[in-house]
This record gives sequence, C-alpha cells and structure tokens, in this order.
Amino acid sequence: MSAEPIPTPPGPWCPDPMRQQRADYTLEDLLTLPDDAPRVELVDGVIQVTPSPTLGHQDISFLLRLWLRSHAPADLRAAQAVGVALSRNTSRQPDVLLCRAEIPSNRSTLRPADVVLAVEIVSPGTRRTDRFAKPGEYAAAGIPFYWRIEQDPVHVYAYRIGDRVGPGGERQYELVADGADVIELTEPFDIKLPVAEITP
Repeated sequence: MSAEPIPTPPGPWCPDPMRQQRADYTLEDLLTLPDDAPRVELVDGVIQVTPSPTLGHQDISFLLRLWLRSHAPADLRAAQAVGVALSRNTSRQPDVLLCRAEIPSNRSTLRPADVVLAVEIVSPGTRRTDRFAKPGEYAAAGIPFYWRIEQDPVHVYAYRIGDRVGPGGERQYELVADGADVIELTEPFDIKLPVAEITP
C-alpha cells in the first residue's frame, strides 16, 4: 500500500503578474485580499508590498501616536497604518495620521476628507517615496497637513497645503516648521512637541 502524497501548502500570497503589468488593480481589490497578504499599498493600479519597518521606526510611530492621542482635541483621533484611498487606483498607509473623531471604528480605509494630518517616518528603503511621492499624492488629494520624520537623529519637518501649484495645477505643501528639539505649530491644533518625547 503506497502512502498518499502530502499536499504542499500554497505559497504566500503575491499580486498577479499580469494584473500588475496591466496596472488594473483597484481599491475594491484591496478589500478582498486574503488574511495572509503582506502589508501593501496601491499606486496607480499596481500593488506594492511595503518593506517591514525597523524597530526604531515602529518606536517613533508608537510614541508619536501616543503623544498625538494625549494632546489632540477631542474632535481628532490618532491612528497608525490605516489605508487612505487617494483615488480609485491609489491607496497609501501613512505611518501615523490624525483623522476626524467621528469616523466609525470599523473603517479600514479612509477618504482624504477624513484625514487632517498624514505622517511618514523615513526609513532607508522609503526615502524617495516619503520625501517626494507621498507628499505630492497627499497634497493633490487635499490632505491639509503632512509631517516627515527623519531618523538618526530624529528630525521633524511639518508642512501644510500652500498656495503654490504644481505643473499639473495641483496644490503643493510648504514647509512651516522643522526641528530636532521642539516643533511649535498652531495648526491643525496648538502644538508644542518636544522631539525627545518621540525619540526612542
């Protein structure tokens, strides 16, 4: 009597190469990803697997969310790694964000109008995206405030939507404050953030 072959488990989920080539993934596809799918973002119809963050990156993210949660007014809510649908075929996951407090807790994807502040913490593998691509996309979608946090040493750059427009007529961010010691802002609320409090 011969032994039955042991079935091999399927490999980890990955995007369909043909759909990637056609760049025809949509937000609806993100909602139907299997539970074992990696963390992904959708950019112009192409699914991009995001690299695993470092411990230092996650420490800054956690500390900033904690700080925002304890200092933001009651009408704003701090969250981490929640998807923001920027268009029908583009969705990003800011490392930290402030959204309107009335958003239901069961939402896994937000609209740009729900988001007041998007924050990206720059890692070696995300420099170009966090410094150039994401701010352009967030501004074009109308998210009013964007922070970029560099590591080693921790330095915060705070931007707001300005009057400048890009070559396609889209609005762009302008730098309003930056520092490695303290960040003081009046928008989106009165902020005096000692950078040491978000430094691991």
